[in-house]
Amino acid sequence: MSSNKKESHGSTIAVSITNFLDSGSIVAGASGLTLWTKALGLSSFQVGLLGALSANAFGSAIGALIGGHLSDKYGRKVIYTYDMLVYMVGTIIIAASVNFPMLLAGFLITGIAVGAGVPASWTYISETSQSTNRAQNIGISQFAWSLGPAIIFAAGVALSPLGVMGNRILFIFLTIVAFIAWRLQSKLDESQVWVEQKQHERATGEKPHPYRDLFSNAINLKSLFFLIGVYMFWNLVAGAMGFFMPYVYETAGGLTNLQANLLQAVLWVFTAVATYVGFARYGDRANHRIFFGVGAAMAVVSWVVLTFAGMNWTSLWIFVAVWGISAGIGAQAWYALWATELFPTKYRAGSQGVMFFVVRGSAGIWSIIFPTILTTMGFKAAGTFMIGLLLISLIIGVIWTPQTRGKSLEQITKERYGDEFEDEQQSTTKTTKTTINTNATGDAK
Repeated sequence: MSSNKKESHGSTIAVSITNFLDSGSIVAGASGLTLWTKALGLSSFQVGLLGALSANAFGSAIGALIGGHLSDKYGRKVIYTYDMLVYMVGTIIIAASVNFPMLLAGFLITGIAVGAGVPASWTYISETSQSTNRAQNIGISQFAWSLGPAIIFAAGVALSPLGVMGNRILFIFLTIVAFIAWRLQSKLDESQVWVEQKQHERATGEKPHPYRDLFSNAINLKSLFFLIGVYMFWNLVAGAMGFFMPYVYETAGGLTNLQANLLQAVLWVFTAVATYVGFARYGDRANHRIFFGVGAAMAVVSWVVLTFAGMNWTSLWIFVAVWGISAGIGAQAWYALWATELFPTKYRAGSQGVMFFVVRGSAGIWSIIFPTILTTMGFKAAGTFMIGLLLISLIIGVIWTPQTRGKSLEQITKERYGDEFEDEQQSTTKTTKTTINTNATGDAK
């Protein structure tokens, strides 16, 4: 392995801890939802509000909008310098919560920190990767995202005899991991791609507007609609599962909290293995349209089984295996890859912030609606909604799969933006030459 690839893998691992903490905080909240409900006497509306303002929805949506813009303006590193400190504040508040307002504040702060870190992490990984290992490195970050729930649900099972105290311990654990992540990420070098973009802006006097430039370009708008379509409809299902699935198992399936958490732990083990063995290994080599289509189709099949075969142990295990594998090679991994490829450097993270805001914001609305549908209309109706959402994601992704495999970020941008990108490249090249000549003259003197 070359030194560049070793450095790329090292920074990828450090940055990927953000993904672990994202999913880990969602699942820690989900695994203890019924415990907090009993301990604090929460209403169904308060349960929905916790889901809506957590790292699963509005909290991370707000954070992504802020973090994406800051990452493009001040650098990817500025996020890694401060983000985990905010995350630790949130998890400490949750661990120490004695009432609903305190618990809600902790969920919101944690969610904002998670949202701020995600666009920066995927962008940084993509910009520090090569064209031959970009999907692999994104896959490693998604493996970390899958590993979070697997570990947290397993820990939740082990700590379940302790009740709410066990859930508090989970958030203390996340605080410790966040501290480790902060120490590692604060030592990372800035993305060289971002540095070169800022050099170009200073040389030309260009001052990119975070949203005007993004929304005034037809190519960008097509990419935004495509990526939001692929990710949002899938995430409405995955988001509801991430926060409410143990609750569904217990209320609709009659499982105990221990059984529900164990089932989810196994599901996430399937996801982690599929991410590492499937997406990370073959994402740079396989046909993207076919690869995405297989994962998306498996997601649909899993929910058809769970919805119409009845919630018995046979259907539950089929669901856990098929959905788990599909989630490892499905929409989120492809979104994370394509979202970093389809936009220029000057608003690569900001565009992700906008999309993540829409995706997690819609999940927030769905988090308020879903428990009501489940309670009033029953699980079969809720499951049918899920199937419809997954079908929409599948159709959009298969029809409009971008052709980016094996290409550098520079090549992809050049192909998509043509002359506009050529002008920027020529300007940057001239500036670099001028700087070199100036330095050479200075040295001669």
